[in-house]
Amino acid sequence: IAPENDDSKHISIPCSVCQQTIYPYHLLHHKKTHKALTLLGFDSPQTETDNKTLLAQRQKLISKLTKIPKYSETHRQKIDYSFEFLMDYHTPASYCDLPNINNPSTFKKVTNSLIKALSICQDKNSTWQGDMEDRFIVLDNYGNRSDTCFLGLVDGSHGVTAAETVAAELPLLFLDQLAQTDSSYKKSKDEQQILDSFATVIKADYREKEKIFSDKPGNDETNKTNTYEWIHKAYAKSFWRMDRLLQLGRNEVSKVRWSGCSGVTCLVERIPSKETDGTEEEERKHSGNNTNSPLARTATGVAGLLHVANIGNVHAVLCKNGKSHCLSKEHSTSNVSERKRILQNGGNISTNEPDGLVEGYLRTTRGLGHHGDPVLKRSVIPVPHTISVPIDDTCQFLILASNGLWEVLDYNEVLALTLKTFTHYLRTHEHVQQNGTSPHKCQHLVPLTEDNLNDSKAINDLQDGTEILYSNKDIFLTDSKGNLKENKPNQELLKTVSPVGSKLPPQFEEDRKTYLSNCKSQTAGRGRVISETFYDNAASYISEQLVKTALAAGSRDNITILIVLLNGCDKI
Repeated sequence: IAPENDDSKHISIPCSVCQQTIYPYHLLHHKKTHKALTLLGFDSPQTETDNKTLLAQRQKLISKLTKIPKYSETHRQKIDYSFEFLMDYHTPASYCDLPNINNPSTFKKVTNSLIKALSICQDKNSTWQGDMEDRFIVLDNYGNRSDTCFLGLVDGSHGVTAAETVAAELPLLFLDQLAQTDSSYKKSKDEQQILDSFATVIKADYREKEKIFSDKPGNDETNKTNTYEWIHKAYAKSFWRMDRLLQLGRNEVSKVRWSGCSGVTCLVERIPSKETDGTEEEERKHSGNNTNSPLARTATGVAGLLHVANIGNVHAVLCKNGKSHCLSKEHSTSNVSERKRILQNGGNISTNEPDGLVEGYLRTTRGLGHHGDPVLKRSVIPVPHTISVPIDDTCQFLILASNGLWEVLDYNEVLALTLKTFTHYLRTHEHVQQNGTSPHKCQHLVPLTEDNLNDSKAINDLQDGTEILYSNKDIFLTDSKGNLKENKPNQELLKTVSPVGSKLPPQFEEDRKTYLSNCKSQTAGRGRVISETFYDNAASYISEQLVKTALAAGSRDNITILIVLLNGCDKI
C-alpha cells in the first residue's frame, strides 16, 4: 500500500499550541516541553530558556509554594520534574522510524455512493496494553436500503465482553427503532429472531419507562419529515436498551467488576434527488438565520446526511473544506458539565491526575455496561450525544477513532496529518504514473484552495471557528435512581476546532505559495487519471500513518482508526 521509496518521514504537522511544524516522531518530546514550560510559569510556550533562567524560575516558584499554608508536595515534585526535563533537553534526532504496527489495515467495500473508500487500522499498543479491547462496525446496505450504511467504533474498558456485545447487538436495536418509524428500513428474518429473543429482558414494566422516548401523539409524521429528532430518539432508546441487555452479564469473566465501553456510531444515508429540494428547505430551517452555519452553506447541493451518536471518549471528526468539525462530545471528568452532573447526583470524583476518576475507578462519565459496580453505574449513564449534519462535495474525510488517538493528538493535528498524508500519497501516485519513479523529499502542505486563502471571510472563519451544527443534546437524562427524565431538546452550538493563531506560520506561508503554484498546472481532481484501487490504498495508507503517529506520540491505549474518504477528497 505504501508508495515505493516511501518518503512519508518528510510529512510534518503543525503543533496546535505553537503552530510550529513538527515531525510525528518529535511530537511526544515537543508536547512534553510545552507542558513543562507551562508548569514552570512561562507565559509563552515558545519561550527560549537557558539553564540560568530555568534555575531562577524554579527557585521563585518553590519560594512562593513554601509560603502557602496548604503546602503541596505533589506540586513541588511536578516543578522539579519539569525543571529536570528542560535542563536535560536534547534536540531529537533529525529522523526516527515510526513504530511498526502489528496488524495491517483492512479496507471494506461499501456500495454507498457518498463513500469512495473506507479503511480500518488497529494496534493493540503492546507496550502498554495486554489485550485488544476495541471493536468496529461496518454494515453496508443497512436496513436493506441502498446508499445507507452504519459505521461504528467501540472502545472497551476493563475487558472486551461489553465491546463485543455492543458491536454485535447495537446495530440491530437501532435498526428496530428506525423500522418502527420509517418503513423503508427492513429487518431480515434472522435479525427479527434475535430481536424477539430480547423480549424476555425488555419486559412490560421496562417498556413503560420507555414511553419517555415516544413522540407526542399526532406529530410523528411531522417529526419524521421536518426534523431528525426521531432518529435522535431512536439512538437514545437503542443505547438505553443496549445497556439493559449488558446488565445480564453474559460472558463476563469477573464477578465483581464487569466490563464497559465507550462508542461512536454513524448512520450515513444518501438523499435521493427527488427529495433534495425538500431537504434543502429543511436544512435552512435547522440552520436558522446564521449564514456561517455549515447547514446554511450546504443547503444547495446536499448529497447526504450523517447521523452521529457518541458516548464516552470515542470521537468522530468531519473534514469539510479543509477544516475540522468535531461531531461528538467528550464524556469524561475533563468535561465541566459532566463533573457537575455527577457531583450533584451524589457521585464522587477522585483527585487522580489529570482530571480525576469517577468513584476512583473510571475516567469516562458516560458509557455502556459497568454493571458490576452499582455505585459506579449510578454516575456512568448510557445517554448518548446525538447530532445530524448534511454532507456534500465539500466534505472530504470522516474519521472515527478510539481514545488511543485522541489522548495524544487533537482534532487539528489529526486533520492536518490526514490531509498531508493523502496529498503526499496522491502526488506520489501521479508522479509514478508520469515518470515511473517515486519522488524523494517532497514537502506537502495542507491543501487550501486559492479562493479560500484570498477570501478574508473564509480566513476569519478559519481563525475563530464559530460553526454551528444542529444537534439534539441530551434529550434524556437519568436521576439518581437511574430512572429516565426528559430534558427539552435544544439546538447545541458546537464550535469548530480550528487552527490556533491569527495567521499562517512562516513555514506554511512559503509552502502555501509552492502548493498554489503547483495547483495551477493541475485540475484539482478534475480530469485526473486514478486507478480503481487508488482510493482504497490511500485510505489504508492514511489509517496506518495515523496509528503509527499515535504510537510515536506516546499513546498508552488501544488504537483503532476508521477513516472514510468522501466524495470531496477528489477535489484536493
